[in-house]
Amino acid sequence: MHARTTLWLKNKATGCFVQRYGSRFVFSGTSALSGRKTDMSQGQGQDPTGQDQDQVTGMVCLESDLQDGQMKEVEVDEQKILLVRTQGLYSAVGSKCSHYGAPLIKGALVGDRVRCPFHGACFNIKTGDIEEYPGLDCLPSYKVKVEDGKVYVSVNKKSLKLYKRVKDMSCRVSGVRHTILLIGGGPASLLCAETLRQNRYEGRIVMVTRDTLPPIDKPKLSKAVSVNPVEKTVKLNDGSLHYYDQLLISTGCRARPLSCPGSELEGVRILQSYEDAKEIHQSCVGKKAVVVGASFIGMEVASYLADKAASVAMVGNGSYPFERSLGPEIGKMTMQMLEESKVKFYMNDGVVEIIGENGKVKEVVLKSGAVVETDVVIAGIGVIPNSDFLKESQVEVDSRKAVIIDKFMRTNIPNVFGAGDVTSFPLTIRKDQRVNIGHWQLASAHGRVAALNMLQKQIKIDSVPFFWTVLLGKSVRYTGYGEGYTEIIFKGKVEERKFLAFYIKDDQVVAAASLMFDPAVARLAEMMSNGLVITKAQAQSDDLSWLQM
Repeated sequence: MHARTTLWLKNKATGCFVQRYGSRFVFSGTSALSGRKTDMSQGQGQDPTGQDQDQVTGMVCLESDLQDGQMKEVEVDEQKILLVRTQGLYSAVGSKCSHYGAPLIKGALVGDRVRCPFHGACFNIKTGDIEEYPGLDCLPSYKVKVEDGKVYVSVNKKSLKLYKRVKDMSCRVSGVRHTILLIGGGPASLLCAETLRQNRYEGRIVMVTRDTLPPIDKPKLSKAVSVNPVEKTVKLNDGSLHYYDQLLISTGCRARPLSCPGSELEGVRILQSYEDAKEIHQSCVGKKAVVVGASFIGMEVASYLADKAASVAMVGNGSYPFERSLGPEIGKMTMQMLEESKVKFYMNDGVVEIIGENGKVKEVVLKSGAVVETDVVIAGIGVIPNSDFLKESQVEVDSRKAVIIDKFMRTNIPNVFGAGDVTSFPLTIRKDQRVNIGHWQLASAHGRVAALNMLQKQIKIDSVPFFWTVLLGKSVRYTGYGEGYTEIIFKGKVEERKFLAFYIKDDQVVAAASLMFDPAVARLAEMMSNGLVITKAQAQSDDLSWLQM
């Protein structure tokens, strides 16, 4: 290991300072908020942050303008606000999703929460609290008053122009020796740490990761650590020993490398980290690129490089991209989109050899016999769970080496929890079928649930999978779990690139995908989250009023 260096960083996630010793981040808890803005809620049932003179109040509509279950975007002093009426009562929260700023007025309102139409984050419309991910921050909430048939919203002047709110977090208390050790530097660990501090955990939080930055990416752990549950210790690759009271395994997955002859040549790359992304960009601009693997990573890389590389070739082992996950119709459409941007496809094919010159990539030889000239090869051919370090620990893993956890994020070893891409867990909407799903949204939810159960709050994971892929600026959104589907029912036209697809299994809708059909997928996700069964007959009907679009 290189010489040990110390770097102090302010960490956005936990409200604590982060100390990096080579491969370790220590959340020391020396600062309660670490520069994050404090909770500025002003909703009904809460005291306004300031005095009356610090408030700006505006009449935003008549009481009769909204019916129960309706939303309206209003303004107070040029601040856009989402006004909602449920069960005869008005509430007001920030109008933009805290993830990427999507307008929540275009989202799905079900009960007391609104789901973002873009990426599925959910917020409580009375408190503004985030209830489903992605995203970290809550929404500001505002005081609402109804008087003489008119609706007034008050905004604190200090929070004008803010569309995010961060909950208060505690810090470590001197003398509290309890330690929670988080192995992995991705979203599961990040949300676990943040949730612990938001729930007034005052012990020590230690994050172990090979990443060089605070949590922004998947970890690259394989054999970097070893776990001894009997002694409650973790040994790092520098020989240091760390004791824990509770442990989270959230090591994610690593990109599967190519194994053909020539895969060791300079110019053969995988996408795993921020550094990998920078190197792929720098090495491909103005050069010839071959992307191997026609699923989500491969297709997004090809899409990104389409207007940057001199040429882009895609090699896939199926007839169309996304064929297994989204179906051949959508796969064919995405293939045509990229072909229009000069991406050349070699489908039903594979790489048998990479030929080099002076140690650098020169050509790729395919099973079909085709030879493709290239400067760079990027592999997007799947992932491997980072669980090798658990081999001697007695922590149970499945046949794919994913860590087996229950709905409370517990492994088979007491006080050892799992979260994120490295785990196999029971999925509520599929009658607790055990699944392994690599979604940012689910990893975030896992981290939160793991933290709450470490604190003995007995919370189960019940999130509905929600993800998206962006190709040439167009977002395909997906919710549910479609593995084993037997039929796809389409609304709209795939060839016109505006559609809603229902995935059917056992006469029920088990998943849905859409393009330019918002907020259909967001609403379907909320229906699934509430336990509603959507039938094949509903999907077949020309009347989609049940979707309440």
